[in-house]
Amino acid sequence: MSRIFCAIYVERTSQKKIIIGKGAERLKEIGTRARQDIERLVGHRVYLELFVKVEEDWRNSPRALNELGIKDRES
Repeated sequence: MSRIFCAIYVERTSQKKIIIGKGAERLKEIGTRARQDIERLVGHRVYLELFVKVEEDWRNSPRALNELGIKDRES
């Protein structure tokens, strides 16, 4: 079994609450669907752990984009 740790980045605390949902139901639904898709791709069971992190203005931060492995749109 593979173990995957994944961070979901949002820009505001209010967005974090939306992603997690009441009683963490929305996050559980996201995780379940993602895990099933990943298992179909890799052909075996996986353990998927999701984290929701707030990083203000991450989409416009060259440092944050670089850390996530995303090239700056202007590069």
